[in-house]
Amino acid sequence: MPAVARMAAAPRPAAVTGAAEFPAGPASETLAPLMPAVAGAGLPAMKPSFIVSYLDQYVIGQEDAKRILAVAVYAHFRKIARAEADHTRVLKSNVLLIGSSGTGKTLMCETLSHVLDVPFVTAEATSLAHTRYVNEEIEAVLQRLVDRADGDLPKAQRGIVFIDEIDKLKAPEGEGRGSSGESVQHALLKIMEGSQVKLHTGRYIDTTSILFVCGGAFVGLDEIIRSQTHGYGFIATSKGDNQRILDRLNTRVKPTDLFTYGLIPEFTGRLPIIARFHDLTREMLVRIMTDTKNSLYGQFRDIFRDEGVELVVEPRVFEQIAELAIEYKTGARSLRGIFEELMTPVLYQIPDSPDIRRVVVSSLFTDPAYHRAPTPAGAPVAS
Repeated sequence: MPAVARMAAAPRPAAVTGAAEFPAGPASETLAPLMPAVAGAGLPAMKPSFIVSYLDQYVIGQEDAKRILAVAVYAHFRKIARAEADHTRVLKSNVLLIGSSGTGKTLMCETLSHVLDVPFVTAEATSLAHTRYVNEEIEAVLQRLVDRADGDLPKAQRGIVFIDEIDKLKAPEGEGRGSSGESVQHALLKIMEGSQVKLHTGRYIDTTSILFVCGGAFVGLDEIIRSQTHGYGFIATSKGDNQRILDRLNTRVKPTDLFTYGLIPEFTGRLPIIARFHDLTREMLVRIMTDTKNSLYGQFRDIFRDEGVELVVEPRVFEQIAELAIEYKTGARSLRGIFEELMTPVLYQIPDSPDIRRVVVSSLFTDPAYHRAPTPAGAPVAS
């Protein structure tokens, strides 16, 4: 696993957009002290603090969500180890991630699967809702999980499945129950709790130990939460109670909020752990491009360095890109496209101009400045 320490070169802006690129290798000496001994055969055993430290290298912000997910995963694999030792059934707690598009839900799950060294696949709930053969589509998702495990069925049975846009499964207004979205929720119930599913290869996969993480934007949920009565009037409180904890309890997403939103009670009951992802601020978007291990700025600095050119992008440029991303309302998803568009004309010119030594980008709305090597005395000057 990569070390937490950053590269010695100039600060390398962070990037949390798109799929992360994870270097392979053993755990770094920096993070190794946080890793306890493995709890059981084939099971990852890592302290929640280790998981959060690893996530911090790739995901900017979302501190509460990181801790909630880290503890959920830690408890999940502990439950598996205990169930195997006691020959009992795993009573798992799947996870629901709530947050706008581009806030890092998929990236966090993907990064999590890497640190745990377990197979990971994604699926879109809307795709499941638009097919007549929901069960076959679900089987296809599980088959992809086995493929990610290189056919290793026991390893696949300890993987992670992320189902995005789960909020789109609610019944449309005026349509009532019985919609295609509700049918998908019912189809997912059995595999999320744990069952034997026959794959097209004829093999059976047991989903009991697979961790299911669902995600969605849940537009309008905050209004539902504010409209509900969330006071704990039936609990006697005193001056000694921690008001911060009471406030957190009053603002948390409750099953009744999800029922009102349009999900069925049985489905929300399979997602007892809920983590909120907050919209990214301009400062966080800038850090995404400059501070993470796989940052966009760092990747392009390496490309330019291989060409013998130093790339300098001034801070204002990242702020301008972040402002555009906020205007587009796509979170971190649009950062890569904007940055690559900025770099395209520069990278087009550099391979044909070996005398360029330094490129400075000072604004998103002005041409880059090219600094060339001095022309040797007596050398012909290009017309």
